[in-house]
Amino acid sequence: MEQKFVVVTDDVFSNPMSKEEAIKAVKSYDHKGVTAYIVSEKEAKRIKSPDNFNEPKWR
Repeated sequence: MEQKFVVVTDDVFSNPMSKEEAIKAVKSYDHKGVTAYIVSEKEAKRIKSPDNFNEPKWR
């Protein structure tokens, strides 16, 4: 079974998608000036809401 990923922005989770689709989505958000991150579907279920997402410290 292929692992699915979710794109996280400030206020929304995307629907689960393939890694390639998630990368394209993040690049599209970047072109629009929106910060977005990719997390696994499992991690998205764990954090439950974009409000609970902690931005990486390396940013």
